[in-house]
Amino acid sequence: MYQYILKRLLLMVPTLLGAALLVFLLLRLVPGDVCVLRMTGGAGYVDPKAITLCRAELGLDRSYAVQFLTFIWDFVRFDFGKSMWTGRPILEEVGLRFELSLQIAIMATLTAIILAIPLGTISAVKQNTWIDYVVRGFSIAGIAMPSFWLGVLIILGLLITSKALFGSPWMPPIKYVPIWVDPLYNLSMTIFPALATGYRYSAVATRMTRSALLEVLREDYVRTARAKGLVQKLIIRRHALGNALLPVVTIIGIEFAFLMGGLVVTEQVFNLNGLGRLFVASVTNHDYTMTQALVMLVATIFVVTNFVVDIIYAWLDPRIRYK
Repeated sequence: MYQYILKRLLLMVPTLLGAALLVFLLLRLVPGDVCVLRMTGGAGYVDPKAITLCRAELGLDRSYAVQFLTFIWDFVRFDFGKSMWTGRPILEEVGLRFELSLQIAIMATLTAIILAIPLGTISAVKQNTWIDYVVRGFSIAGIAMPSFWLGVLIILGLLITSKALFGSPWMPPIKYVPIWVDPLYNLSMTIFPALATGYRYSAVATRMTRSALLEVLREDYVRTARAKGLVQKLIIRRHALGNALLPVVTIIGIEFAFLMGGLVVTEQVFNLNGLGRLFVASVTNHDYTMTQALVMLVATIFVVTNFVVDIIYAWLDPRIRYK
């Protein structure tokens, strides 16, 4: 087990280096110059000497090799520098938005787990009954329905319902307040985007749970347990469900990592100032340092999440644990 953990840790290094090299090269291939945008807003004339001074100040006049090595060295030291667009420290810019994105990702993940595992289990146990058809329709609708479109429907529903009940429309607040400062205000802001994303997230996990559990229920050891006279609930809880959840854990981990930086459109719909919105702004403004920092942050979250999922998978799977 310890050798497996060490091997997974060592595999993180080339993965992060590959992500760093890829984002560094792709950003340099995108046409545009952050100095020109800062001074002209993309239009008008600017003195070439001013652009040269700006590029020297930002370190863009150095060779690509030097810029990349500096980027890697700063990343190793957790020093991401300052934003090329705003001039503020990147850690400060990211810190303002990370807490919001993390909370929505956690709430959406919990929503998906609460919905997916019970519904997937019931659907598998009641296969080809009306309950199974209802759950399958629920999951198919979640897969087919984009989370941002569901968010638009939620906002319209809130506006129509609040106006009908209270006489004036109500919208969720847009200024983020930590949950420990004002729980009611915080939840009124985050619960709706979490439900919109968690529903689609749960639809995928529900179908995976159903498929995995149906496959496990056909295994020989489950038939043996039934032949011994064990109650169906005990067979599901003690023997089948634990093995069926192995692929579901992987799906949940990958989706959680995606939610940390992939809710761009959903954040636009609910007017949230999260990491996804910052991602779009940094790419639009050709802010190399900010974009590189965000990509590496999301890549690190993916790598760490996959590592945790692999450890959980290895712990649940005796074939790996006792290899």
